[in-house]
Amino acid sequence: MNHTLLYIDPGTGSMLFTILIGAVSAGYFVFQKLKLKLKFVLSGGKAEAADAEKLPYVIFSDSKRYWNVFKPVCDEFEKRGIDVEYWTMSPDDPALSQEYTHVKSSFIGEGNKAFSKLNIMNASVVLATTPGLDVLQWKRSKNVDWYVHILHQPGDTTFYRMFGLDHYDAVLISGEYEEKQLRDIEALRNIGKRETCLTGITYLDTMKARLDNEKMTEGPLRSAPVGAKLPSTGRYAPPCHIGEKTVLLAPTWGETAILSRFGERIISALVNTGYNIIIRPHPQSFTSEKEMMDKLQAKFPESEKLHWNRDNDNFDVLKSADIMITDFSGVMFDYALIFDRPFIYADIEFDKSAYDAAWLEEDMWTLRILPSIGIPLKEEDFDNIKDVIDKAVGDESLAAGRDRARAETWANPGRAAELTVDYLVKKHGELN
Repeated sequence: MNHTLLYIDPGTGSMLFTILIGAVSAGYFVFQKLKLKLKFVLSGGKAEAADAEKLPYVIFSDSKRYWNVFKPVCDEFEKRGIDVEYWTMSPDDPALSQEYTHVKSSFIGEGNKAFSKLNIMNASVVLATTPGLDVLQWKRSKNVDWYVHILHQPGDTTFYRMFGLDHYDAVLISGEYEEKQLRDIEALRNIGKRETCLTGITYLDTMKARLDNEKMTEGPLRSAPVGAKLPSTGRYAPPCHIGEKTVLLAPTWGETAILSRFGERIISALVNTGYNIIIRPHPQSFTSEKEMMDKLQAKFPESEKLHWNRDNDNFDVLKSADIMITDFSGVMFDYALIFDRPFIYADIEFDKSAYDAAWLEEDMWTLRILPSIGIPLKEEDFDNIKDVIDKAVGDESLAAGRDRARAETWANPGRAAELTVDYLVKKHGELN
């Protein structure tokens, strides 16, 4: 038997799966419609009985790494005594081990199994941080009334792959400039106007509260204790470890990211400083750039001075770093806005061709604010990277830029979860 005749290339396989899901979904919706009509008749024409199986709220997470975004929302639902379903594609999502009364967490499978369930879900309001709704395998269910997108980092709504937010009904934003970006895209593409609500960023609120509440006493310090308030500014002091600084390399992923462009060269330069080096790649790198990551980890194995960090929670690693080096990763805002420190960013050109930003003439807000909150690192500076690091640590010249960034991209600090649930509850009431 010629087994090659059974081969289906990935692209064709994906297309066939989409067709299959479409057929299954169509059959499911016909069945559901008949069932609801039957319930409606048997209940004497009471609409409430016919719609009894619809879930009022569903939170969907495609990865455990977004638990920091959703936990404050789940906590707020629990606090109010409102029932909500939390569906996750990660079998080890921290949500699954939480002891809630009103939040029911479920692992819905991975890949196609999860999308099959999502595509026929029966819910009133769905909250998610996953882009690409109705673009790739995740299709809008005919039995869902309202899809709401929640941001998983401050910054641009155009920093998504093209058409990432087009098919959501609403977007919860953290800065007024983000609404302008959404409206500009809508006008250019002639798509429906999405609702917006200025809520803020849930996980930033949690990180700030955590930092304020912790007594930072770890390690010998050159000046102030870790997290101590500077007398003149009220700002948090960097760790400033005596003798050996800790440098965190925290890039994003993709062709223009640090590891893709300068992987071996920049890591070698950092190792040569003699400082403690922590490398925290973007989680997607281990999936989409696995071959590169395997090579880098083999060439630069764990040692007393070098550590590869993959913690789900980035709080401790950010807190421990005297300085961070990044590119276009959203972690720059965590470091600058929460820990109130300057960072170093690789001065490389961002290729926006695959992103919604390519549709707009105006530069992304992230690129406009970057020089005000970070210190550029040019390729020719790699050989002198120790000097760049030493100069950057404790540099307070960018403090005003960080204040400006907070004002523009972090609305309603401390209230994001409250305002998010307010919106969801209000919208559910309107729909029902």
